[in-house]
Amino acid sequence: MRNEELKRNVWIEKLNDFSELVMFKHSVFSLPFIFIAMLVAAYLDTGSGWFGWKLLLLGTVAAVSARNFAMGVNRYLDRDIDILNPRTRNRPSVDGRVSDTQMVLFILVNALVFIGVAYLINALAFALSIPILLVLGAYTFFKRFSAMAHLILGVSLGLAPIAGVVAVSGEITAWSVWLAAGVMFWVAGFDLLYSLQDMEFDKANNLHSIPSKFGAKKTMLIARAFHLMTVIFWTVFVVSAQLGIWAESAVVFAALMLTYEHYLVNKDFTKIDRAFFTVNGYLGFVFLFFIILEVA
Repeated sequence: MRNEELKRNVWIEKLNDFSELVMFKHSVFSLPFIFIAMLVAAYLDTGSGWFGWKLLLLGTVAAVSARNFAMGVNRYLDRDIDILNPRTRNRPSVDGRVSDTQMVLFILVNALVFIGVAYLINALAFALSIPILLVLGAYTFFKRFSAMAHLILGVSLGLAPIAGVVAVSGEITAWSVWLAAGVMFWVAGFDLLYSLQDMEFDKANNLHSIPSKFGAKKTMLIARAFHLMTVIFWTVFVVSAQLGIWAESAVVFAALMLTYEHYLVNKDFTKIDRAFFTVNGYLGFVFLFFIILEVA
C-alpha cells in the first residue's frame, strides 16, 4: 500500500508540474470563444444553439490539446530566455521538474491528439489542423526578431472561433472572421499590458516587444487602440451574424471590462496580474453567458 501511495503521489506531482508548465488554468482565455462560435454556428444553421455532445467533447479536447502544444513549444524553446528572467526562472521547464525529453514527448502527443480530433470532426478541420499547429508554434520565434509577436499570439487564440465554426458548419463564415479578429486584438492588447512587466528585461536581452521598443506610455496607448478594435470587431460580428439584444449586451459588458482592465493597469503596474488573469478570464465567460442567452 505504501509503494502504491508513493507512486500515486509521484504521478500527481508530475501532473501538477505539467499543469504549471502550460499554465493550464489559463485555458479560460481560449475555451469560451470556441464555444461561442459553435453555439452561434449551430443557432444559425439549425435554429438551435445546441451542437451535440460529440462536438462538445471533441471541441474541448481540440482546444486543450492545441493550447498544450503551443505552450509546450513556447516553454521548450524559451528555456534559454526563461532561466535569465527572475519572473520565469522557477518554471518547470527551467528548474528541471520537467525534462527536455518529457517536454518534446508532451508536444508530440498533443499535436497528434489535435490532428486526430480534427480528423474525427470533419475534412476541413483535418486539412487545417497542421497549418493551425504551425501558426501556434510561431509565436516563440517571432519575439526573437519582431515586436509583432503580440499580434501573432492574438492570431493563435483568434483561431479558436474559426475552429469552432469549422467544427459545426464545415466552413469559415464571415461572422466568425469578425469574431476571431476581435479575439486577436483582445489577446494582443492584454499581452501588451502583461509584457510591461518584462520591458527592461527585454531591452537588456535584445528581445523584441512593443514595450521594450516604444516604452510604457506608448504601449498603454497601443493596447487601448487594440481593445477599441476588439469592441469594433465584436460589434461587427453581432451585426454580421444578425444576433440580438443579448449578443449586443455581451459586447457592451466586454467593453466595460476592458475599460476596467486599463484603469487597473494605468493606476498601478503592480495590478497587471489582476488585470491579466482575473478580468480577462471573466470576460470570456461573461461573453459566453450572454451568447447562451441569445441562442437559447
